[in-house]
Amino acid sequence: MKTVCQKIGLIGLIAVTLLTTGCVQRRLMVRSQPEGAFLTIDNQPIGYTPVSVPFTYYGTREVQLEKDGYKTIKVQEQVKPPWYEYFPINFFAENFSPREIRDTRLLDFTMQPREQVNQNYLYDRASQLRGDVQRGTVTAPID
Repeated sequence: MKTVCQKIGLIGLIAVTLLTTGCVQRRLMVRSQPEGAFLTIDNQPIGYTPVSVPFTYYGTREVQLEKDGYKTIKVQEQVKPPWYEYFPINFFAENFSPREIRDTRLLDFTMQPREQVNQNYLYDRASQLRGDVQRGTVTAPID
């Protein structure tokens, strides 16, 4: 009789374990100083900072921030997996964890103001280019 109860208890324990499986929630939080920069990740428009977006896979992400009056930031950010996301531990962490695992990554950027070009310089440069075109010469671009 005791062995039948033990078997039922073991089956119940297995059933509870399978029904209470956890999962991993991954989020990427992006903040910028100043706030309100338009965020693009891997050429996909996300929104305006601060913003939080879910992600599935770890690896390198192309992050781009744009805001009027500030230099555009375009960087390759490496999002490395935590220790429990390496094989074979990841199988157990994602399928048999007794609770939900939350992995939130924070990317923080400080944007630099764009330098304003002197209006007189622009007029002089335009006159120079106009003169070069009329003479038929080619002017090297300014970097």
